[in-house]
Amino acid sequence: MILSGNKIKEEVKKGRIIIEPFDENMLNPNSYNYHLGDIILEIENEVIDPHVKCKIKEIKLTNNGYLLKPNKLYLASTKEKIGSKKYVTQLIGRSSTGRLGLFLQVTAPLGHVGCNHCWTLELRVVMPLRVYPNMRIGQVTFWRLDGKKDLLYDKGKYNNYLIPQVSMFYEEGVKNDIIRK
Repeated sequence: MILSGNKIKEEVKKGRIIIEPFDENMLNPNSYNYHLGDIILEIENEVIDPHVKCKIKEIKLTNNGYLLKPNKLYLASTKEKIGSKKYVTQLIGRSSTGRLGLFLQVTAPLGHVGCNHCWTLELRVVMPLRVYPNMRIGQVTFWRLDGKKDLLYDKGKYNNYLIPQVSMFYEEGVKNDIIRK
């Protein structure tokens, strides 16, 4: 079951949901709007190989913004630290930014119970689009967990970050998985 905006506010006040900084004006009927942080990582590889760590260019956003280009992959992060040890988070786009041709969280919108950090966002654009630090870029929803909550992701490899993180897939032994098949 998805939490209403009023329930999100109530759970933030009780400390069961973390949104830092929290602004009641960002509440929606069943979500909370989050903002773009001030760092973007541009993936520089012409071909991305899951066996190899990506080359990146780090961009510090200014009030002049930064122009995202099609056929490129950018990683950014939420300005807010978001998480919960009680609820499942789901980061999704806003229709307003979607109508600008911006895709975010294309493949990984679901967060794990126990995560509490600034979330890495996957940014892709249909046509050139200028983005700015602190712009409202997406929304987060919170879902009740059904069943025994025995696995918290509080020690996961992508947890506790404040800036965007590149994929660590290359650390997972992809070559060994291929050989085992």
